[in-house]
Amino acid sequence: MHESTEPRIDAVADGGLALTGNPRVRPVGVQVLADDWYVLRKATFDYRGRDGRWTRQSREAYDRGNGAVILLGDAAAGTVLLIRQFRWPAYVNGHPDGMLLEAPAGLLDGQDAAAAIRREAEEETGVRVGAVRPLFEVYMSPGSVTERLHFFAAPYVSGQQRAGAGVAAEGEDIEVVELQLADALALADAGAIVDAKTIMLLQWAQSHGLPA
Repeated sequence: MHESTEPRIDAVADGGLALTGNPRVRPVGVQVLADDWYVLRKATFDYRGRDGRWTRQSREAYDRGNGAVILLGDAAAGTVLLIRQFRWPAYVNGHPDGMLLEAPAGLLDGQDAAAAIRREAEEETGVRVGAVRPLFEVYMSPGSVTERLHFFAAPYVSGQQRAGAGVAAEGEDIEVVELQLADALALADAGAIVDAKTIMLLQWAQSHGLPA
C-alpha cells in the first residue's frame, strides 16, 4: 500500500464540527488524541434519540484518508492477480504470520480514485492495468474508522507481473501472486484469504465475471 511522503490528506479535516446533515446530531467539540502517522480524534456531540431525548455522547474515530482497491483479472486465462504482504495489526490479533493475501489497494492522497488505484496497482504488481471500472464505495469499519473505500475492477494480461514489487524506501516487501479465480474463492472459503475487501471483490467476480 502506498504511503505518501506528501502532506497527509484527512478525510474529515475539521473532525466533523461543521456537519449539519443530521438534525439529530449536534457536534460540540473535537479533541485530537494522536497525530503521528494518521489522526485519532475524540468527538463530543449531542444526540437526539428516537424518544426525543437529547444525550451527550463521545466517539473516537481514526482518520487515515480515503482509499481504493482493485480486482485485476484476466478473463481469458481465468486468473486474478493478488499480492501478499505483512500486516502487523492482523499478526498481533491472531493471524499466524501476518502475511495476508490481498487485492492491490492504497490511499488516494488527494488524487482521483481511479487514477490513484491505477498507480497503486501498477506499482505493486508491475502489470499494465486496462480500463478501470468503478464498482461501489463502502465504509469498511464505520464504527471506528472514517475511511471510505472505492472498489474497482480492471483487466490485465497474465504473465506480465513481477515476482516481487513495492517501494523499498517505504518498507514495502510485496509478493505478487497469480491464482485461478476458482482457487482464490476456495482459499477464501477455507479461511486462507481473510482480507475483507479482497473477499468482496472475489465474490463480485464470481457473480459478474472477470473484467475484460
